[in-house]
Amino acid sequence: MIVGIGIDVCPVERFARAAGNQRLLDRLFTPAEHDSSMNRMAGRFAAKEALAKALGAPDGMGWHDVEVRKDSHGKPYFAYTGAVADRIAQLGIATVHLSITHDAGIAAAVVVCEA
Repeated sequence: MIVGIGIDVCPVERFARAAGNQRLLDRLFTPAEHDSSMNRMAGRFAAKEALAKALGAPDGMGWHDVEVRKDSHGKPYFAYTGAVADRIAQLGIATVHLSITHDAGIAAAVVVCEA
């Protein structure tokens, strides 16, 4: 059963301008998520936003409560802790599906949460 769906888009150029602020990047991303590719960074940001929407933006959620990772085949997935992990448990979510893309200057992500 689908418990939540989220989608987000992020213009890569606008994200790159904001990414000039290292404090902002440190606030949004864990050290493992830092990358020189603005396409990938914008995609990770969109993924975190999409997850927040799918979960109903849980109280106390911090950007470091969720980390975007890739498996051995390059498929993206989330690792979560804190308020995000608590909300996932509260909703009875067993699987979180994540898809990220970037093309034509736009990064986009879709999240589907299943119980």
